[in-house]
Amino acid sequence: MAKSGKELDPQSVAAFTVLKRAVELDSESRYQQALVCYQEGIDLLMQVLRGTKDDTKKCNLRKQITGYMDRAEIVKKYLDQEKEDGKYHKQIKIEENATGFSYESLFQKYLNETVTEVWIQDPYIRQIHQLYNFLRFCEMLIKKPCKVKTIHLLTSPNEGSGKQQQSSGLQEIKESLQNHGVLLELEYSSSVHDREIRFNNGWMIKIGRGLDYFKKPQSRFSLGFCDFDLRPCHETTVDIFHNKHTQKI
Repeated sequence: MAKSGKELDPQSVAAFTVLKRAVELDSESRYQQALVCYQEGIDLLMQVLRGTKDDTKKCNLRKQITGYMDRAEIVKKYLDQEKEDGKYHKQIKIEENATGFSYESLFQKYLNETVTEVWIQDPYIRQIHQLYNFLRFCEMLIKKPCKVKTIHLLTSPNEGSGKQQQSSGLQEIKESLQNHGVLLELEYSSSVHDREIRFNNGWMIKIGRGLDYFKKPQSRFSLGFCDFDLRPCHETTVDIFHNKHTQKI
């Protein structure tokens, strides 16, 4: 659809470069990534259109934009149908020492005002830093736009010297959540191994390392101690699914 890059201004080149990538991803059936590139490229091309005064060029740009928009709409409908059919799957690979993967960055796009109930299955909410991870996750859940009323946690019991620490820590979190009108239901199982998080709006996230994918900070006063977007991560994989019939674990 695009002309030779030599005939185009830098803004047009940028737009068509993104759209070319969208077409490549589309042809590889990587529809989620393709849709993002289509949307970004169309937006850039719209900016070019608004800055164009030549009527012939405007007409050509409108035709090109319409073509890309039509294809983007088809891709979007396909993805929406996959969600309805429970076939949606996206995978994120977190590299060793990667940053920018706080709970907010990872989960926020899947949380909205329809989320009222959450199920967490993670065998490793036992050590003190894992309890803090769970607390931080709960803090995210009670913020807007969520309207979470119930959180279910299924984890494994700490059979060692930290048993009392785990029990008392989770009880404190439960009481704190109760002060915010949120019920925390706790369940323990020695046989639980899988790690997954479900929201009652249909989203399910499976993280290879569960909530415990952050590395220990270098010191109490190093960047990343408070802001987890700056905290280096362990290597892990995040698989995201959607099913409108998401059930309780």
